[in-house]
Amino acid sequence: MPDTGSSHAKALMFQGTGSDVGKSLLVAGLARAFASRGLRVRPFKPQNMSNNAAVTADGGEIGRAQALQARAARVPLSVHMNPVLLKPQSEIGSQVVVQGKVIGNALARDYQAMKPQLMASVMESYAKLRAEADLILIEGAGSAAEINLRAGDIANMGFARAANVPVVLIGDIDRGGVIAQIVGTKAVIASEDAAQVVGFIVNKFRGDPALFAAGMAAIADHSGWPALGLIPYFRDAALLPAEDGMALQAKRQTGSGTITITVPVLPSISNFDDLDPLAAEPNVRLMMLRRGETLPTETDLVILPGSKATIADLAYLRREGWDIDILAHARRGGRVLGICGGYQMLGKHVADLQGIEGPAGAVEGLGLLDIETVLTADKTLRSVSGTLEPDQNFFTGYEMHVGETSGPDCSRPVLRFADGRADGAMSPDGRISGHYVHGIFHETSARNVLLGSLGGVTSGLDFDARIEATLDALAVHIAEHVDLDALLGLAR
Repeated sequence: MPDTGSSHAKALMFQGTGSDVGKSLLVAGLARAFASRGLRVRPFKPQNMSNNAAVTADGGEIGRAQALQARAARVPLSVHMNPVLLKPQSEIGSQVVVQGKVIGNALARDYQAMKPQLMASVMESYAKLRAEADLILIEGAGSAAEINLRAGDIANMGFARAANVPVVLIGDIDRGGVIAQIVGTKAVIASEDAAQVVGFIVNKFRGDPALFAAGMAAIADHSGWPALGLIPYFRDAALLPAEDGMALQAKRQTGSGTITITVPVLPSISNFDDLDPLAAEPNVRLMMLRRGETLPTETDLVILPGSKATIADLAYLRREGWDIDILAHARRGGRVLGICGGYQMLGKHVADLQGIEGPAGAVEGLGLLDIETVLTADKTLRSVSGTLEPDQNFFTGYEMHVGETSGPDCSRPVLRFADGRADGAMSPDGRISGHYVHGIFHETSARNVLLGSLGGVTSGLDFDARIEATLDALAVHIAEHVDLDALLGLAR
């Protein structure tokens, strides 16, 4: 039976031997499994780095992985689930979001000095979640073995020690060297940190588990940590929203349908899970355009995605020659859709006079829409709903942007919010359009409008129902290979 008193809330932290070892999905699957048992579960990640974010019920933003984990736990999103979010804006710097609100930008070396001060916010958020939960499932960041970043750490062992929570270490056998990953972690971390670890899990196994029984025993023998499970590769992981841009590196093309949608992959691409419902449509071939490639001539629609650094990404797009490709595509009668930062790029000018997203300045846009954008310090964060113009089909989504856009083409909006406000702009012939709202293609009717305009047949896929079914399957998958009662017994 679940504990009912907040003073009895238990916690268990999952740290990895590296990035992309499956921590996020493991926590999501466990959140669904334990929530299905009747426990009040809350996900928590002290520090996250991602440009894939979600708007919370309390008016802030958190990493997309924690949004998925909250969904798995069947609870509303809260800024306290991810109190520190870093949103990269350059190779060396990031926007810093604390408890859902932007507090400024920081270079990597400057952020290291900020971390001790941020620990107070992390612990405050953790305490708030404990007051409303039976079980907190905590996700670490990157690698537990990054001893060069251990001083002032708030993401891994620094938090585990401060909050006195037990740690399960996750290794990824799919990338090879999992014995060295886990045993090596034990070898380099401080003995006091190693004492927080209560066991290890090997993730993404392929093949006959009996063939790795000796490997599991060797890890346990050399590390002194008990084995808690060998989890086979979960093949439906790709059906769930990805946490960050690492997932894009593995995808060049999704599907083989008759409608070709091409998306330039920009360095600061953000909220790219906008594309997931389109990739799921059987009649769509989604092409991710990479450095050195040209726009396929068979492209029906170009989508310019969200960007965390609109001016810098626009410069990158021009260096790749994609502006020439896109303009030629438009002259041939092709369609172009911009979302958020991509919408801003479609206009005549983008001005960042305050240096919000990078060096202060203004640049010419692609000029496909008669609009102009001025970036401002105020950030718009809100969930929205309404209808598509002029079809009146329903949509839901969220705004997450800086900047105000205006101009003659805004007289032809793309979206009409429930409160009467309009959003977006459209060219006179309707072939070029853009808007600020993320997530609208999760709605089947909105997706049908887009694909219908491209001459395609839609499948009627209920994308959100597919996510729910996949979370259920993930929970069952984990429960078959990890003793959930043993994990719950290790939490404290």
